[in-house]
Amino acid sequence: MNSTPKLRVLVVDDDLALGRSIAAQMLHRGFDVSSASSGDEALRVLGAFDAALVLLDLSLPGSGVLDVLGRIKQVKPDTAVLVISARNDPDSIFNASKLGADDYLVKPFAADDLDLRVSKVVEKQRVSSEVPQLRDQVRRNRDFATLFGTSPRMEEVKDTIEQVADTTATVLIRGESGTGKEVVARMIYSQSGRGEKPFVKVNCAAIPHELLESELFGYEPGAFTGASRQKLGKFDLANLGTLFLDEVSEMHPALQAKLLHVLQDGEFSRLGGKRDISVDVRVLAATNKPLERAVQEGTFREDLFYRLNVITIHIPPLRERREEIPVFLEFFLRKYSEFYAKQPGPFSEYALARMMEYSWPGNIRELENLVKRYVIVGNEAQIIRELSTHKPIVSSFGAETPLASHADKAASDRPAGAAIPITTGKSDGATPSLLEIGRRAAMNAEREAIERVLNQTRWNRRQAAKILKISYKALLNKLKIIEEQNASQNKNLSA
Repeated sequence: MNSTPKLRVLVVDDDLALGRSIAAQMLHRGFDVSSASSGDEALRVLGAFDAALVLLDLSLPGSGVLDVLGRIKQVKPDTAVLVISARNDPDSIFNASKLGADDYLVKPFAADDLDLRVSKVVEKQRVSSEVPQLRDQVRRNRDFATLFGTSPRMEEVKDTIEQVADTTATVLIRGESGTGKEVVARMIYSQSGRGEKPFVKVNCAAIPHELLESELFGYEPGAFTGASRQKLGKFDLANLGTLFLDEVSEMHPALQAKLLHVLQDGEFSRLGGKRDISVDVRVLAATNKPLERAVQEGTFREDLFYRLNVITIHIPPLRERREEIPVFLEFFLRKYSEFYAKQPGPFSEYALARMMEYSWPGNIRELENLVKRYVIVGNEAQIIRELSTHKPIVSSFGAETPLASHADKAASDRPAGAAIPITTGKSDGATPSLLEIGRRAAMNAEREAIERVLNQTRWNRRQAAKILKISYKALLNKLKIIEEQNASQNKNLSA
C-alpha cells in the first residue's frame, strides 16, 4: 500500500560537492530530492519536478540569483524557498526576503542548522496551507447545519449519513441537480475517520472522456506524446482519503471497467505504467440520472452499478421539503448581503408565499441564484415576476403547483421597486420571523394538499396516504393535528 507522498525538495547549488552533501542530508530526512547546478536548469527541473521546497544557493553564476528567485516565486508562488548564501550583509537578506524567500541561511553552516531551518520552513508552509482549509471546513460545517434538521425528509438523510459515515462502504448519492449531493458527500467525509485526510472531487461530466482516464489514474513519462514527466492521478491524491465522483453516469463505458477494478481490488495502473499501484480510497459517487435505465440501455455497466450502489442516499427535491425554503432564504440573504456589501430588506410575507408555491426545478441552486439576484438588484417585484413566468409543474402530490394567478397580476400592478405590503394576521402589528412565516405557509400548503386528495378519494384515507406518499399512521396523525387546529380556531372565534 502506498504511503503519503514524500515532500519534494529541489537543491540548487553550483558547488557540486556541497550540493551532493545537502541532497544526501535531505534524502536521509525522507524527502524526494532532485538537484540542479544552474538557475536555468533549476527552472527547467522545477517545471517537471513540482518541488514544495527549493534550497537555492545565491552564489550561482549566470542569469542572476535574485532573478531566479523572482522567477521561481512567479511560476510557483506556493513553493517555499530557503536561500543559502555566503553573503551576510543586510541588503542581500532584505532583497531576498522582498522577492519572496522564506528563510536565509549563511554559509558555512552545520548540518543541524540546515535541518532546523528546513523544519521551520516546512512547518510554516504546512500551517499556511491548513489555515484556508480550516476556514473552508468551518464554512462547510455551517452550511451542513443549514441543510439538515429542518424537515423530516432531510432528517432521514442525516440519520443515514450518521450510520454510514464511519465505514468504508461505497455510497451512491442520488437526486436532481441542485439538491445538494456534494454537500452530502462532504458531510459523509467530515464525519468519517478520514475527515483529516484528502477529499478529492472529480466531475465526470466536465472532463472529456479522452482525458478522464489520465485525470483519475495519472500517467508515466512517455505514455503519450507530450508526457515528459510523471503525473499523479486523483486516486493517488485521494490515497487514505475520499474520492467523490460527481455525475458518475457520464463516465465512458471503456473507463468504467478500470474503475470497477479499483473498487474491487484497490489497485490501478497509470497510463504507460508497468505495475499496479495499491491505494486505500473510499469512493462516494453521485448521479442525477436513473442508473437502472442506463444499465438497461447498455451505457452503464451492471456490475459497476451494483458495486457503487452498496448504500444509496436519495436527496428529495426542494419542492418535497418546502419547510427548508425560509431557512435557505435567510442563509443566502445573509451570505450575499455580506459578500456584496449591500443591505436589501428582508423578503415580505407575500414574496415568501409565492416562493413556497413555486416548484423550484433547479432546487437549492436555483433558490441561491434568485437570492443573489435580489441582493444585487434589490427589486422584490422583479423576483416575483420571475417566479410567475414559469409554468406550473406536477408536484409530488399529483397536482399542479399554481404560480401565474394573482401573483402575476399583483406583481404587474405594482410599480417597479415598490414595497410589497406584509399581512401577518396579527392585531398587534408585530411581524413574524421568516422561519415562522415559512412554517405557517408550509402547514397551510400541506393542509390544502391533504384535503384535496381526501376529496379526490372520497375520504378513503388509506388510498389518500398512498397518493400523498406517507404512511397511513402519519396521515392519521396529521388529520388529528388539523382537527385540533380547527377546534382551537373555532374556540378563539367564539371567544
